[in-house]
Amino acid sequence: MDTSNYKEMSSAIRFLSADAIEKAKSGHPGMPLGMADVATVLFSRYIKLSPKHPKWFDRDRFVLSAGHGSMLLYSLLYLMGYEDIDIDDIKNFRQLGSKTAGHPEYGHLSGIDITTGPLGQGISSAVGMALAERILASKYGDDVCSHYTYVIAGDGCLMEGISEEAISLAGHLKLNKLIVFWDNNNITIDGQVDKSSSTDQIKRFQACNWNTLEVDGHNYQAIEKAIETAQKSSKPTLIACKTKIGFGAPNKCGTSKCHGSPLGEEEIALMRKELDWNYAPFEIPAEIAELWQKASHRSDAEYSAWEQRAKAKGQSFQDVISGKLPKNWDKDLNALKEKAIKESTKVATRKASQMCLEAIVPNIPEIVGGSADLAASNLTLTQASRTITASDYNGNNIMYGIREHAMGAIMNGMALHGGIIPFGGTFFVFSDYMRPAMRLAALMGIRVIYVLTHDSIGVGEDGPTHQPIEHLASYRCMPGILTFRPCDVVETAEAWQIALTTENKPSLLALSRQNLPMLRTSAKENLSAKGGYIIAGDVKNRAATIIATGSEVSLAVEAYNRLKEEGINTAVVSMPCCELFDAQDDKYQEEVLGTCPRIAVEAASKFGWERYVGLKGDIIGMDGFGASGPAEKLYSYFGITVEEVIDAVKNLIK
Repeated sequence: MDTSNYKEMSSAIRFLSADAIEKAKSGHPGMPLGMADVATVLFSRYIKLSPKHPKWFDRDRFVLSAGHGSMLLYSLLYLMGYEDIDIDDIKNFRQLGSKTAGHPEYGHLSGIDITTGPLGQGISSAVGMALAERILASKYGDDVCSHYTYVIAGDGCLMEGISEEAISLAGHLKLNKLIVFWDNNNITIDGQVDKSSSTDQIKRFQACNWNTLEVDGHNYQAIEKAIETAQKSSKPTLIACKTKIGFGAPNKCGTSKCHGSPLGEEEIALMRKELDWNYAPFEIPAEIAELWQKASHRSDAEYSAWEQRAKAKGQSFQDVISGKLPKNWDKDLNALKEKAIKESTKVATRKASQMCLEAIVPNIPEIVGGSADLAASNLTLTQASRTITASDYNGNNIMYGIREHAMGAIMNGMALHGGIIPFGGTFFVFSDYMRPAMRLAALMGIRVIYVLTHDSIGVGEDGPTHQPIEHLASYRCMPGILTFRPCDVVETAEAWQIALTTENKPSLLALSRQNLPMLRTSAKENLSAKGGYIIAGDVKNRAATIIATGSEVSLAVEAYNRLKEEGINTAVVSMPCCELFDAQDDKYQEEVLGTCPRIAVEAASKFGWERYVGLKGDIIGMDGFGASGPAEKLYSYFGITVEEVIDAVKNLIK
């Protein structure tokens, strides 16, 4: 690539971005204008990708962590010749139904590797991508997996607390193929960065065991040298690019005025003169378009050679990178269910989950687990677990440390990278730390599994700070995520089977601390796949229906047995996954719930159960936070007991 062409190529990015934002009357022009030179050097000379094969497994990954600058990415994808974006998509920036949304959205365009927008999530997920690359390279060889993860991040990404957790772990694991370009322009929406922060980012990254470089972000040769130096580093690298936000806009350059608002027609006209760009809006002259097209074919030969090497690895490698589970992967899991029924196994569902993992992990090579320093409580470790270190990436367990925020984002990055199915554990109450990443996983529709233990007031003595009351309701109202609360070993195994075979959704397993009895008598059919089903009682001849989840199902079954002794027929519905039950047809739902009075019982917030029990039904649950004390005393204190269920049934059928 002739470096004398960089200026014109950069201008193509700048004016496509500025014109699209102006037409939309909405957007953030400052970052695309400021980072166009860095992006031009990276994409035209260094990044490994193939627009004709956008999902090439060994391509370099690109994360626009500063997602508000999305027009930078859209301009690049258009100029590089990706087939699913054209000039009309650029012109329809931020419009309803457009593929060019306000922030990059995974799945809208083939060249978007991740949904970004919430600051800090992009750079943190990129750590997961870089880690996935190293794990898979160690398993299958650098000949089929050897690529970089490039990130453009702004001050906002670095200020958000999640970034500290992520860069700390990246430095600890020496993820040297992770390269972050920091758009160091000293501007945020509210003004200059130094009005709100005095952090020395260079020293901060160095303290986290990163290599750091500083360059003029508008000096093409300096950018080239920095990239080449970073590619040879034994550590992850931060390249601090000193840039001018809104570069080229004569009156707004270097100010917050161009951060989150269109430049305006007058300012763009002046910018055309300033940068000597004598073309109409959205017009790219043929000679400049040709330069970008030529750059887009740089890696064609490399792709063809990789394809042959990948084929030589055999079908198992192809299955792993395509996300396909091995044949008969759940044979040991099915055997576990049968054994648990036969032996009436009574364990906490967190322990049941570990038993499931013992049957799963040896049979799925792409599964990678971990815990936020709670493996001994979450029970995420198995005999087949091998911890990943900076000197040995050939493992399947990550010691995240006390970094729940980063763990959620890193799992997203691994899932998006491909070749890995991630799961991670913490206490259910601390899922609040992961919630932004979990929301993005749901939004993107990716397979990530959360092992969330200590799921109710059953936590006991740790008290209300550790007792998740509102969490089940909050995740049930989040679109695109499956929330499981199993009642015994069989339901836990069924939840794992569903989570692992559901490729387009994340799954959450809320698991008990306390031991729970075996309730299922058959495992021939995965009943949890229907979301809810009758686990005990009379289907047709019933006076009431008792709906319960998790640890409260056994309580409901005991109430059913005692009511039956009194001549009152009821049915108990176990509802391990409301989302799956809601997906069933009306006929099935009516058969399960019946037309009689309904009572729901769950040791959590009552919110949401109204849609199942109706206005005349009853809900036994929590109206406030929990308390500190032994679990059994808490259940009695808050009225979540067999006696309360019996009384509720009798009151409803009077």
